[in-house]
Amino acid sequence: YAGSLSVKQKNHLIRELSIAAEVRGTDATGIAYNTSRGLQIYKRPLAAHRLHLRIPAETHVVLGHTRMATQGSAKKNYNNHPFFGCVKGKSFALAHNGIVWNDLEMRRTKHLPRTKVQTDSYVSVQLIEQQKALDFDSLKAMAEKVEGSFVFTVLDKDNSIWFVVGDNPLCIMFYDGFLIYASTQEILCKTIKKLRLKAPTDILEPKEGEMLKIDRTGRITTGAFAPRTSYE
Repeated sequence: YAGSLSVKQKNHLIRELSIAAEVRGTDATGIAYNTSRGLQIYKRPLAAHRLHLRIPAETHVVLGHTRMATQGSAKKNYNNHPFFGCVKGKSFALAHNGIVWNDLEMRRTKHLPRTKVQTDSYVSVQLIEQQKALDFDSLKAMAEKVEGSFVFTVLDKDNSIWFVVGDNPLCIMFYDGFLIYASTQEILCKTIKKLRLKAPTDILEPKEGEMLKIDRTGRITTGAFAPRTSYE
Protein backbone atom coordinates (compact mmCIF):
# COMPACT_ATOMS: atom_id res chain seq x y z
CA TYR A 1 0.00 0.00 0.00
CA ALA A 2 1.03 3.69 -0.39
CA GLY A 3 2.78 2.79 -3.65
CA SER A 4 5.88 1.61 -1.83
CA LEU A 5 6.76 -1.17 -4.30
CA SER A 6 7.20 -1.11 -8.07
CA VAL A 7 5.52 -3.79 -10.16
CA LYS A 8 8.96 -5.36 -10.73
CA GLN A 9 9.55 -5.52 -6.99
CA LYS A 10 6.08 -6.97 -6.38
CA ASN A 11 6.57 -9.70 -8.97
CA HIS A 12 10.03 -10.52 -7.65
CA LEU A 13 8.62 -10.75 -4.12
CA ILE A 14 5.74 -13.01 -5.23
CA ARG A 15 8.11 -15.35 -7.05
CA GLU A 16 10.56 -15.73 -4.19
CA LEU A 17 7.81 -16.05 -1.59
CA SER A 18 6.00 -18.74 -3.58
CA ILE A 19 9.21 -20.72 -4.08
CA ALA A 20 10.04 -20.49 -0.37
CA ALA A 21 6.49 -21.74 0.35
CA GLU A 22 7.11 -24.91 -1.68
CA VAL A 23 8.03 -26.52 1.64
CA ARG A 24 4.24 -26.55 2.26
CA GLY A 25 3.44 -28.23 -1.07
CA THR A 26 4.47 -28.62 -4.70
CA ASP A 27 1.37 -30.26 -6.24
CA ALA A 28 -0.16 -26.95 -7.32
CA THR A 29 0.37 -23.20 -7.04
CA GLY A 30 -2.12 -20.35 -7.29
CA ILE A 31 -2.60 -16.64 -6.71
CA ALA A 32 -5.64 -14.36 -6.56
CA TYR A 33 -5.66 -10.60 -7.07
CA ASN A 34 -7.90 -7.74 -8.18
CA THR A 35 -7.62 -5.61 -11.32
CA SER A 36 -9.92 -3.09 -12.96
CA ARG A 37 -11.54 -6.10 -14.63
CA GLY A 38 -12.38 -7.70 -11.30
CA LEU A 39 -11.07 -10.63 -9.29
CA GLN A 40 -8.49 -12.76 -11.10
CA ILE A 41 -7.40 -16.27 -10.10
CA TYR A 42 -4.42 -17.94 -11.72
CA LYS A 43 -3.56 -21.49 -10.65
CA ARG A 44 -1.83 -24.48 -12.18
CA PRO A 45 -0.99 -28.06 -11.08
CA LEU A 46 2.70 -27.19 -10.94
CA ALA A 47 5.32 -26.37 -8.32
CA ALA A 48 5.87 -22.65 -7.80
CA HIS A 49 9.37 -22.58 -9.29
CA ARG A 50 7.95 -23.87 -12.59
CA LEU A 51 5.53 -20.95 -12.92
CA HIS A 52 6.08 -17.35 -13.98
CA LEU A 53 3.68 -15.58 -11.64
CA ARG A 54 2.93 -12.05 -12.83
CA ILE A 55 0.57 -9.34 -11.63
CA PRO A 56 -0.19 -6.01 -13.34
CA ALA A 57 0.99 -2.67 -11.95
CA GLU A 58 -2.51 -1.80 -10.72
CA THR A 59 -2.60 -4.78 -8.33
CA HIS A 60 -1.73 -4.10 -4.69
CA VAL A 61 -2.91 -7.18 -2.76
CA VAL A 62 -2.14 -10.81 -3.59
CA LEU A 63 -3.35 -14.01 -1.94
CA GLY A 64 -1.21 -17.07 -2.66
CA HIS A 65 -1.17 -20.81 -2.04
CA THR A 66 1.14 -23.76 -2.61
CA ARG A 67 -0.67 -27.07 -2.34
CA MET A 68 0.05 -30.53 -1.04
CA ALA A 69 -2.95 -32.46 -2.31
CA THR A 70 -4.78 -34.58 0.27
CA GLN A 71 -8.25 -34.79 -1.29
CA GLY A 72 -9.12 -34.00 -4.90
CA SER A 73 -6.60 -34.59 -7.68
CA ALA A 74 -4.35 -31.59 -8.34
CA LYS A 75 -4.32 -32.54 -12.03
CA LYS A 76 -7.91 -31.30 -12.18
CA ASN A 77 -7.22 -27.59 -11.79
CA TYR A 78 -10.63 -26.80 -10.29
CA ASN A 79 -9.51 -28.76 -7.19
CA ASN A 80 -6.63 -26.36 -6.57
CA HIS A 81 -6.49 -23.18 -4.48
CA PRO A 82 -7.44 -20.35 -4.43
CA PHE A 83 -11.17 -20.98 -4.92
CA PHE A 84 -13.64 -18.51 -6.36
CA GLY A 85 -16.71 -17.53 -4.32
CA CYS A 86 -19.47 -14.96 -4.61
CA VAL A 87 -21.91 -13.30 -2.19
CA LYS A 88 -24.53 -10.79 -3.34
CA GLY A 89 -22.74 -10.36 -6.65
CA LYS A 90 -19.41 -9.63 -4.96
CA SER A 91 -16.53 -11.99 -5.73
CA PHE A 92 -13.98 -13.34 -3.29
CA ALA A 93 -11.10 -15.83 -3.34
CA LEU A 94 -10.31 -18.32 -0.57
CA ALA A 95 -7.27 -20.45 0.20
CA HIS A 96 -6.93 -22.98 3.02
CA ASN A 97 -3.90 -24.35 4.83
CA GLY A 98 -4.89 -27.58 6.57
CA ILE A 99 -7.54 -30.26 6.20
CA VAL A 100 -11.31 -30.32 6.78
CA TRP A 101 -12.62 -33.65 8.07
CA ASN A 102 -16.37 -33.10 7.98
CA ASP A 103 -16.77 -31.64 4.49
CA LEU A 104 -19.01 -34.47 3.24
CA GLU A 105 -21.17 -34.23 6.35
CA MET A 106 -21.48 -30.44 5.89
CA ARG A 107 -22.48 -30.83 2.24
CA ARG A 108 -25.23 -33.22 3.28
CA THR A 109 -26.56 -31.66 6.49
CA LYS A 110 -26.32 -28.03 5.30
CA HIS A 111 -27.80 -28.89 1.89
CA LEU A 112 -24.93 -27.28 0.03
CA PRO A 113 -25.07 -27.15 -3.79
CA ARG A 114 -23.60 -30.04 -5.75
CA THR A 115 -20.14 -29.28 -7.13
CA LYS A 116 -17.47 -30.98 -9.19
CA VAL A 117 -14.81 -29.69 -6.76
CA GLN A 118 -13.59 -32.63 -4.69
CA THR A 119 -11.24 -30.73 -2.37
CA ASP A 120 -12.34 -30.71 1.27
CA SER A 121 -11.44 -27.00 1.54
CA TYR A 122 -14.18 -25.94 -0.89
CA VAL A 123 -16.91 -26.56 1.68
CA SER A 124 -15.72 -23.40 3.47
CA VAL A 125 -16.49 -21.34 0.34
CA GLN A 126 -19.98 -22.85 0.15
CA LEU A 127 -20.66 -22.17 3.84
CA ILE A 128 -19.71 -18.50 3.40
CA GLU A 129 -21.90 -18.24 0.30
CA GLN A 130 -24.79 -19.81 2.20
CA GLN A 131 -24.50 -16.97 4.76
CA LYS A 132 -24.93 -14.48 1.87
CA ALA A 133 -22.24 -12.21 3.36
CA LEU A 134 -18.50 -11.91 3.75
CA ASP A 135 -17.81 -10.42 7.16
CA PHE A 136 -16.63 -11.49 10.61
CA ASP A 137 -20.02 -13.04 11.38
CA SER A 138 -20.08 -15.28 8.29
CA LEU A 139 -16.43 -16.27 8.76
CA LYS A 140 -17.11 -17.06 12.43
CA ALA A 141 -20.08 -19.23 11.49
CA MET A 142 -18.00 -21.11 8.91
CA ALA A 143 -15.02 -21.60 11.24
CA GLU A 144 -17.24 -22.98 14.01
CA LYS A 145 -18.89 -25.49 11.66
CA VAL A 146 -15.85 -27.06 10.02
CA GLU A 147 -13.82 -29.69 11.84
CA GLY A 148 -10.13 -30.02 11.13
CA SER A 149 -6.95 -27.99 11.10
CA PHE A 150 -6.90 -24.69 9.28
CA VAL A 151 -5.90 -21.19 8.50
CA PHE A 152 -8.26 -19.65 5.94
CA THR A 153 -7.27 -16.61 3.93
CA VAL A 154 -9.83 -14.65 1.93
CA LEU A 155 -9.36 -11.80 -0.56
CA ASP A 156 -12.41 -9.66 -1.28
CA LYS A 157 -13.19 -7.32 -4.16
CA ASP A 158 -12.23 -4.27 -2.08
CA ASN A 159 -8.64 -5.53 -1.65
CA SER A 160 -9.11 -6.49 1.98
CA ILE A 161 -7.52 -9.75 3.05
CA TRP A 162 -9.09 -11.77 5.87
CA PHE A 163 -7.37 -14.38 8.05
CA VAL A 164 -9.25 -17.02 10.05
CA VAL A 165 -6.74 -18.76 12.31
CA GLY A 166 -7.31 -22.28 13.57
CA ASP A 167 -4.56 -24.53 14.90
CA ASN A 168 -2.28 -24.14 11.86
CA PRO A 169 0.50 -21.53 11.83
CA LEU A 170 0.39 -18.03 10.32
CA CYS A 171 3.03 -15.31 10.33
CA ILE A 172 2.67 -11.73 9.07
CA MET A 173 5.66 -9.41 8.75
CA PHE A 174 5.20 -5.65 8.45
CA TYR A 175 7.40 -3.25 6.54
CA ASP A 176 7.09 0.46 5.78
CA GLY A 177 4.30 0.50 3.19
CA PHE A 178 3.81 -3.24 2.66
CA LEU A 179 3.43 -6.54 4.46
CA ILE A 180 4.05 -10.17 3.61
CA TYR A 181 2.54 -13.30 5.11
CA ALA A 182 3.08 -17.05 4.99
CA SER A 183 2.38 -20.15 7.02
CA THR A 184 5.59 -19.90 8.99
CA GLN A 185 8.22 -17.37 10.00
CA GLU A 186 10.82 -19.67 8.43
CA ILE A 187 9.29 -19.21 4.97
CA LEU A 188 9.31 -15.43 5.37
CA CYS A 189 12.87 -15.37 6.71
CA LYS A 190 14.05 -17.39 3.72
CA THR A 191 12.36 -14.88 1.41
CA ILE A 192 13.81 -11.89 3.28
CA LYS A 193 17.31 -13.34 3.01
CA LYS A 194 16.93 -14.05 -0.72
CA LEU A 195 15.65 -10.52 -1.40
CA ARG A 196 18.09 -8.91 1.07
CA LEU A 197 15.29 -7.09 2.86
CA LYS A 198 15.85 -5.37 6.18
CA ALA A 199 14.35 -6.74 9.37
CA PRO A 200 10.57 -6.17 9.57
CA THR A 201 9.19 -3.39 11.75
CA ASP A 202 6.76 -5.82 13.39
CA ILE A 203 5.89 -9.53 13.36
CA LEU A 204 2.41 -10.86 14.09
CA GLU A 205 1.59 -14.52 14.73
CA PRO A 206 -2.17 -14.72 15.46
CA LYS A 207 -3.40 -17.42 17.82
CA GLU A 208 -6.11 -20.03 17.36
CA GLY A 209 -9.56 -18.46 17.43
CA GLU A 210 -8.41 -15.08 16.11
CA MET A 211 -9.62 -13.39 12.92
CA LEU A 212 -8.00 -10.43 11.19
CA LYS A 213 -9.05 -8.12 8.40
CA ILE A 214 -6.31 -6.04 6.77
CA ASP A 215 -7.69 -3.47 4.34
CA ARG A 216 -5.95 -1.95 1.32
CA THR A 217 -4.43 0.81 3.47
CA GLY A 218 -2.91 -1.68 5.92
CA ARG A 219 -5.45 -0.98 8.67
CA ILE A 220 -6.20 -4.01 10.87
CA THR A 221 -9.51 -4.92 12.48
CA THR A 222 -10.06 -8.08 14.51
CA GLY A 223 -12.68 -10.66 15.35
CA ALA A 224 -12.85 -14.00 17.12
CA PHE A 225 -14.49 -17.41 16.99
CA ALA A 226 -14.72 -20.35 19.37
CA PRO A 227 -12.29 -23.10 18.27
CA ARG A 228 -13.40 -26.70 18.56
CA THR A 229 -11.37 -28.24 21.35
CA SER A 230 -11.76 -31.96 20.73
CA TYR A 231 -12.16 -34.34 17.79
CA GLU A 232 -12.97 -38.00 17.48
